[in-house]
Amino acid sequence: MEARAIQRTVRQSARKMRLVIDQIRGRAVPEAYAILRFSKKLAAKQIHKVLKSAVANAEQAAQRHNAPLDVDALRVGYAVVNEGPTLKRFTMGAMGRGMPILKRTSHVEIHVSAPDAAAAPAAPAAGKAAKPAAPPKGKAPKGKPPKGKPAAKAKRTTKARSK
Repeated sequence: MEARAIQRTVRQSARKMRLVIDQIRGRAVPEAYAILRFSKKLAAKQIHKVLKSAVANAEQAAQRHNAPLDVDALRVGYAVVNEGPTLKRFTMGAMGRGMPILKRTSHVEIHVSAPDAAAAPAAPAAGKAAKPAAPPKGKAPKGKPPKGKPAAKAKRTTKARSK
């Protein structure tokens, strides 16, 4: 069961909000709640609201499908903060000029999902370990240096002028 919640045009810059959202990505929902609850950042309050909404959406979807759902088992699978529209304002500057003020906004999107036992990949056999695929051997296309080796730098030669 997967659910999402999106909050658009939050009046805070995306750069500041990404600091908080990076802390909860991939965590269990109760752990994410705890991180947001004790964070000193103002963005944590907005992100907490979105996470709460995503969990409520998951509960509603489970009720709709008549499926059991343990809220404590939910995990934050996808959490991003994108830039929203920028509000452009002006303030007075020296010598009659107008200085721009950019009031940035952001969009917060969080997906929560319950881990499925059927979707978990089976472990490979203990005797046979899967080898990673080796890159194909051969020459690299013209104009590009081969992978793993730095490109050879062209030597600059200068002729000394003699009179």
